[in-house]
Amino acid sequence: MSGILVIGEQRRGELRPITLELIGAAQRLRRDGVEVAVAIFASEPAQFTAALSIAGVDEIVTVAMDTPEFDPDGFESAAGALIEARRPEVVLVAHSVDSFGFAAALAAKHGFGFATDVFKLDRIDGELVATRGGYGQKLSVEVDFPGRSTVLLALRGSSFKTPEGSAAPRIGAFAAPRATSRSVGKEFFELSSADDVDMTSAEFILTVGRGIGEEAKVAQFSELADAIGATLGCSRPIADAGWLPKSRQVGQSGKTATACKLYIAMGVSGAIQHLAGMKHVNTIVAVNSDAGASIFGVATYGIVGDIFEISEELRRHF
Repeated sequence: MSGILVIGEQRRGELRPITLELIGAAQRLRRDGVEVAVAIFASEPAQFTAALSIAGVDEIVTVAMDTPEFDPDGFESAAGALIEARRPEVVLVAHSVDSFGFAAALAAKHGFGFATDVFKLDRIDGELVATRGGYGQKLSVEVDFPGRSTVLLALRGSSFKTPEGSAAPRIGAFAAPRATSRSVGKEFFELSSADDVDMTSAEFILTVGRGIGEEAKVAQFSELADAIGATLGCSRPIADAGWLPKSRQVGQSGKTATACKLYIAMGVSGAIQHLAGMKHVNTIVAVNSDAGASIFGVATYGIVGDIFEISEELRRHF
């Protein structure tokens, strides 16, 4: 067989959003005659078929597992058997803590082409090319897979849009072989954070860049964000300096503004890594004193001016 196989991810009985993003990524790769199948591994996989019946899915494959939660050994064995049986051209998994436990071993054991942390997919002259970060996300690396009949890719979250609309895919079952597990899940612990903002779900973001100059200036823009109803974000230099938490970083090595409808960038130069986090935004307003800043190349509206003066002027109106 051929086609694209998406291996879904669930946790504690809930389908993880990355699974739908994987389906969106599969749509970028499908060609005429190529089908997309989604496999879901769980003790009761049938409970996820309704959520997976979305546009672009031709088939849902349920794989019943002995344990209700993720088990790396069982998952690797079941996924390997499924791939060997179906022989897909491309297998998509999440770049997540779960895939860290099985994906590399699976690719090595079966001789698959393999790349992790992939945020872009293309076909160039008919050949699959995956783009991932390299050298600490300082540049983008294009990876191809000559001579590989099956390629396994772990995709970065918030990099691909979820398809819209429903579908009525075929539903089948796959009998996974039993595997001996070397670990046993005992209990879940929720780790809390003092700053648990979700940049991927924010619809209005005000982001500050190195143009603010010093940490003391963060408060001014934090107050402005609160006043206008925006979520405060930042570029990588601000997060690296510790002026704002990493959870607020937008960009290739941070979060992608997936749900954002309005994005205001103040003092952001527009490095390619940061632009990668804004690619889903329809309306971008850029404010920068440098008329040649790269950010103006993607902005819907641009203002060449002093970000502090404009910030104060906006604050007076709210």
